[in-house]
Amino acid sequence: MEEYEKKGTITIDYLRELGNIPSEERMKKGPVAMTECVQDIPCNPCAEVCPTKSIHMDNINDRPKVDFNTCIGCTLCMQVCPGLAIFMLDKSKEKPRLTIPYEMLPMPERGDTVRLLDREGKDIGEGRVIALLFPDKKYRSALVTVEVDDENLLLEARNLRVAGVKE
Repeated sequence: MEEYEKKGTITIDYLRELGNIPSEERMKKGPVAMTECVQDIPCNPCAEVCPTKSIHMDNINDRPKVDFNTCIGCTLCMQVCPGLAIFMLDKSKEKPRLTIPYEMLPMPERGDTVRLLDREGKDIGEGRVIALLFPDKKYRSALVTVEVDDENLLLEARNLRVAGVKE
């Protein structure tokens, strides 16, 4: 049994072992996808939708692997991921940016300051919403892009809480 199965959450160290974290140099070039899909299950919409074929799977039960060098950060993989297991990391701007799939209400608004939550749901900091992408009939997950002051939040924050929403 894998450690995350015992604990219920994935660790950064485990994601590093899998090769799922893009390099510092790559994140500085612009948005890049990071997958946290760690189970061998029959699912491949991310690989099917990728316009650059940057997400590789030999068969439908494989874990998706991102070719960070060819990923263009388009977010299509995030929009179709039923497990909300893909995030976009970007260190190319003045402040680091993280894009998170989000399916809760209320929906944040551009300019809002939101609380960032880690994989266990613990409050770990704040971010400012700089962009929202809402689903259409083809895709289901809204995407929220936040700007953060602490670049460590890019690898740790995996959800958010809108101001005024109680735990």
